[in-house]
Amino acid sequence: MNNFGIQETLQQLGIKDINNGTSTGSNNFSNGEIIESFSPVDGKLIAKVKTTTKEDYEQVMEAAGKAFLSFRDMPAPQRGEIVRQFGNKLRDLKEPLGKLVSYEMGKSLQEGYGEVQEMIDICDFAVGLSRQLNGQTIPSERPGHVMREQWHPIGVVGIISAFNFPVAVWAWNTALAWICGDVCVWKASEKTPLCAVACQNIIATILKENNLPEGISCIINGDYKVGEMMTSDTRVPLISATGSSRMGRIVGAKVAQRFGKSLLELGGNNAIIITPTADLKVVVPGAVFGAVGTCGQRCTSTRRLIIHESVYDKVRDAIVGAYKQIKIGNPLDENNHVGPLIDKDAVNTYLKAIEKAKEEGGTVLVDGGVLNGDGYNSGCYVKPAIIEAENHFEIVQHETFAPILYVMKYSGNIENAIAKQNGVAQGLSSAIMTNELKEAEKFLSYAGSDCGIANVNIGTSGAEIGGAFGGEKETGGGRESGSDAWKVYMRRQTNTINYSDELPLAQGIKFDL
Repeated sequence: MNNFGIQETLQQLGIKDINNGTSTGSNNFSNGEIIESFSPVDGKLIAKVKTTTKEDYEQVMEAAGKAFLSFRDMPAPQRGEIVRQFGNKLRDLKEPLGKLVSYEMGKSLQEGYGEVQEMIDICDFAVGLSRQLNGQTIPSERPGHVMREQWHPIGVVGIISAFNFPVAVWAWNTALAWICGDVCVWKASEKTPLCAVACQNIIATILKENNLPEGISCIINGDYKVGEMMTSDTRVPLISATGSSRMGRIVGAKVAQRFGKSLLELGGNNAIIITPTADLKVVVPGAVFGAVGTCGQRCTSTRRLIIHESVYDKVRDAIVGAYKQIKIGNPLDENNHVGPLIDKDAVNTYLKAIEKAKEEGGTVLVDGGVLNGDGYNSGCYVKPAIIEAENHFEIVQHETFAPILYVMKYSGNIENAIAKQNGVAQGLSSAIMTNELKEAEKFLSYAGSDCGIANVNIGTSGAEIGGAFGGEKETGGGRESGSDAWKVYMRRQTNTINYSDELPLAQGIKFDL
């Protein structure tokens, strides 16, 4: 418990009695079974959290429903002020919260801090947005009439998040939902429950200081069965779910059956196209960080490099050489680039994927494998691997949440590379490395990348909060974070006002009495 100062970190985040796994504030307790949170960094038990029972869930939903009735009446700029205070509190607690993210999830400390910074950034974005939830005025075809469109809070927003971004994705949703006038119920990953408790403690403090109902922010804990309580609940009009495409199919179908709304952020199988004019000074760091950052456990991680045959050997050798410089180890040591996978199940999936790629005819360029010995006692540390493969290999067509990079050639023009890039079921992030304007514009055109994110001369990961985040095809089609993503958290209403003394009907219809 004292390893790496984690006990002190927990206390800084208000986690003194860690049995509050179900909470509408920091002082309510669950009656469910125990989740034990083990760190993939050293395999040690961090703490235990109780899971949510059906009775607990009903209490949470009652609190959330009551809170919504008052919170929706608060002017949006005042709701923005609450989010501003939350963002400032995150600034104060960036170091301990980032450290907990790193230790409980396993990503590098710099990435842990970066994830908290994402939370701060979305709060800043939401504060400004709280004064810009604009509708529009629409010309009417009838004299003496005016039409307008406005947006209203949708209600209780259910959030299901994944282990790989245990705090940022929640903040992407809540910061926007709160300024829209919604309240939130969060089912965090059972693999990172303490990060959720820490975030709940932070916002609960803000709500208490402002005399607001604690039901504005609620958490529930447990496995998929707890998530099913929300997905089947008609009191939750919107479910925002982040995870695998397999999970998304289940959630999307369940919510659609009751005519609810889904915001799905699912799997990615992201590629970088490297053209003959690409600058290696840009290619190498972009490709390597995209492939090994968060130990390959980002939905935007680079899985495939599609390299023109004329520069294939040069690019391949440069990437292989860069892998020799990667430092793997304790992610709390900022000298290390790569930490562990989340657990041993992930390790087994990684090993099976490498074997499958070899069976299909892939050539290993950089060996993978599990690291053992001092510093690797958790059994979750693996070596980032590079495999020469073909795009049609079955294993290449699937997302493996691990640091495995597939490299392959393309010949001819950029259209051939784009066809390979698009030739998978997922459609989240994509990138092209080129100094040729025509290639870049073709990649970004309607005939180019079919992904929700398409970048030029940067990698596939590292999206900023100002743009809408999400993808197409088996990635689910959802959009979070910036741009006009706020609209999914509201319901649209069209109004027509007659300020004349007559009642003309639309389309010129006559109905005289």
